[in-house]
Amino acid sequence: MANEADSAVRFVNRMLEVTAALSEVVFIAVLDNVSKDETLDLLHKLVVKEDRLRVVWAPENRCLVDAYERGYREALATGFEWILEIDAGFSHQPEDLSLFFGPMLEGYDCIFGSRFCQGGRISEVSPKRYLISRGGSILTNLLLGTQLSDMTCGYQMFQRAALQHVLDRGIQSRMHFFQTEMKVYCRHMNFTEVPIHYHAPSNRVTGAAVTGAFARLFGLFRQRLAGSL
Repeated sequence: MANEADSAVRFVNRMLEVTAALSEVVFIAVLDNVSKDETLDLLHKLVVKEDRLRVVWAPENRCLVDAYERGYREALATGFEWILEIDAGFSHQPEDLSLFFGPMLEGYDCIFGSRFCQGGRISEVSPKRYLISRGGSILTNLLLGTQLSDMTCGYQMFQRAALQHVLDRGIQSRMHFFQTEMKVYCRHMNFTEVPIHYHAPSNRVTGAAVTGAFARLFGLFRQRLAGSL
């Protein structure tokens, strides 16, 4: 989370509501120096009365991917078998989470939320952000032989062994493309997509992030041609 003071408490509470039927749940919120508002203070107040919430302060993070990797490691350390990644701030809808449970019970290694599969939708997003997401998915599938309709979404659930495999491979991207890189590493696993509603994301995808994404994509393409991917 970063600068989510307006919605952080409401988001945590809603996520805990939609997972109430599960036997045990932990919500892990990772914050670092990017967050300048009252989000951290609000969550520290909430954790006093909500023992399912864990707040991780990680000032050592140097980039977006560091924050996510810290979250993955914290989640793996819980020993839980299912690990969900979701963006805070309601760009991802907590209500869509129920769609992930059935496939996980069927034994899939990973479930990827998709804005572009049948039933998925995207609203209140800039044309630039839509083009990056849609075009990036098409280009990645073309170059790397992947088969997901949405290669850039960050609403996803893993069996712990699948997530550990991804981390063991090593995420090289330092910006938003890491979501795509993770899916590439899962391409030989047992996976599926479920439709989600993606609503009003932030516009934090910079030109440098797009340039970095292309560089990493073509790096993976060269690895594929060399047979080392």
